[in-house]
Order: sequence, then structure tokens, then C-alpha cells
Amino acid sequence: MVDALPEPQPQGPRVVGVDEYAMRKGRVYGTVLVDVETRRPIDLLPDREAGTVAAWLAERPGIEVVCRDRAPFFAEGARIGAPTAVQVADRFHLWRNLGEAAERRVSRHRPCLRVTFVESVPEKAPAPAESGPPWPTGHRFADSTRAKHATVHALLATGHSRRSIQRQLGMTYRTVPRLADAARPEDLSQGQWQNRPTKLDDFKPYLHERWAEGCTNAWTLWEEIKSHGYAGGYGAVRAYLQPFRTTPTAPAGRPPSPRTVTRWILTHPDTLPESERLKLKAVLASCPELDALTGHVRVFGKMRTQLQGDQLPQWIKAVRADDLPSLHTFVNGLEHDLAAVTSGLTLPWSPASSKVTSTGSK
Repeated sequence: MVDALPEPQPQGPRVVGVDEYAMRKGRVYGTVLVDVETRRPIDLLPDREAGTVAAWLAERPGIEVVCRDRAPFFAEGARIGAPTAVQVADRFHLWRNLGEAAERRVSRHRPCLRVTFVESVPEKAPAPAESGPPWPTGHRFADSTRAKHATVHALLATGHSRRSIQRQLGMTYRTVPRLADAARPEDLSQGQWQNRPTKLDDFKPYLHERWAEGCTNAWTLWEEIKSHGYAGGYGAVRAYLQPFRTTPTAPAGRPPSPRTVTRWILTHPDTLPESERLKLKAVLASCPELDALTGHVRVFGKMRTQLQGDQLPQWIKAVRADDLPSLHTFVNGLEHDLAAVTSGLTLPWSPASSKVTSTGSK
């Protein structure tokens, strides 16, 4: 008679995720244990003490990998309870910690955000026409065309696409290309009035010269050219000088919050909507420190998603070379837990919580 074979005993988890959970948010926390391979919770511990975590791990000698955040009590508990297991820093927590450090830095640059979103084209008097009859001023269509042409070209200069300008200004799909393709508003003019001489023609060079000298008061300039023989009215002078004062601006609005800008930085540029990509481009163009910050965040995002942990020392060295205190603090934390962080950016293991992320680099 053959003895019955013993039933195989169920094996414990090989890869365990260790994280905290709140029983009373902000007051009472415990520890949740997850089987990373099956993505199922295994147990809940009543606290976050290193001894409690160590005792739980010690009862399960088959554990080979412990995925955790960088809290010291979890690191200590894993070291004592599973000394032979590989400790892996959770990529979700690494990315979140980097986002918090980035937001602190962006918050220090609020003035850059305010300045960026009130950009303007410098005030400048148009040069006198070198040849051909002068383009009329004081004419409703001519002045309107000048203003539209200046606004479209100002937006193009700040990086807006033609389609974006069409939406913002409420123009038709034919109007924006006509204005954008015209080097001068005069190129758009048609009609008999465009070549009609005016009383002001002989005095326009004088007005340009005085404007360049700093005299920008229309009434004063009118009084001056009257003494030189001008017989026209004040309204024509004021209308002619009005385009000199026009300062086309990108559509001004409330500057984005540091959290919004941080979200733009943490989002992969290929998935960022065009309008937000242009706004971020404007922010980075006006602030070299935030530009450097964005570069470091994107490199870390690539390491995180492509498992390039071997590049971590080089990344840390590059961060330290820039004046970014909040990132230096983040790097200090990484170096205190360097082995686990390197494993987290190299090995495929990560708790299920790492799949519940907001936007981030691909």
C-alpha cells in the first residue's frame, strides 16, 4: 500500500509591498502589506513601527523583495525582519517626492510667472515710409487692419500657432493666414483712399523725429506742427500717433499657480495640450532656473519609466551643479537610501499603488 503524498503547502509571497494606510487621517496610521505579484492585499498592521513590520516579515522567510517607500521605520523593519531580501524604493513615492520638491522651487519663482503672462512688444514708433505714398491714418478700416496685423504678429512671436490665434481672437481661418503672411499692414490695403494725400503728409517726418526724442504728447506735437504751417485738426494728429502707442500683448490672464506649472513640468511634453505647452515654454524662456529644474525632472522621469537606475549617480551630480536647493534636499534623501532607490529605478518590482499615478513622464 502506497502512502498518500503530503499536500503541498501554499507558498508565501516572494515580493511584498509595504506602505502606510490611514485609520484616522492625520492621526492614526497603520501598515498595509501587499503581494506585488498578484496585486492583492495580504495583511494590515495596527501601526507603523519598525518592530511590528520586522516581526511580520520574519514569520515569512520566503520573501525575496521588499518594495517600500523611504520612511525610516519601513527601511529598518525590512532590514531586521528580512535581512536577505532586496529592498526596492517604490517608484510612485519617488516621483511624488520629486513633484513636491519641484513645486517648492516653482513657488519661489512666482514673480517669473507674473511677468511671463503680461508679456508685451516694446513700444516703438514705426519708421517713416521710405518710398511710395503714406498709408492713411484716421481711417477706420486702415487703423483696424493695423491693430489686427500687430496683434497676430505679436502672438506669432511668442510661439502661438495660427490655429491657436484663430481661436483666441475669434477670426476666420482665412483671416489669420492673410495677416500672418503680410510683412506690413500696408500689403493688405486696397482701394482708392490708400494713395490719397493728406494735410499731415509733409509733417510726418517731423512727428517721427520728435517721437524718437521722447515727446509723445499728441496735443503738444499738434501745437508744434501748427507753428510750422500745419492747417489740419488735432484729431488727425492723434489718430496718426495712436499706432505708435499700440503695444500688442498676448492674451493676459491670471498667472498660473505654482501647482499648475509643476503639473506641466511633470507631464510628458508629448501628452501636454498645445495651449499648456506654449504657456510652459513661455515660463521656461523667461526663467533659466525653472528651465534647469524642468530638464532634471524630465531626465528623472525617463530613468523612472525606462528603468535606467545606472544613470542615477550622473543625475545627482548634474542636480548638484545647479542652484536648486529644493532638489538638493531631495537628492540628499536619495543618497541616504541609495541602494533601495537604485533598485527602484532598475528592477521591475513596484507595489500596485505605483499604478495609480497622475501625469508624469513616459
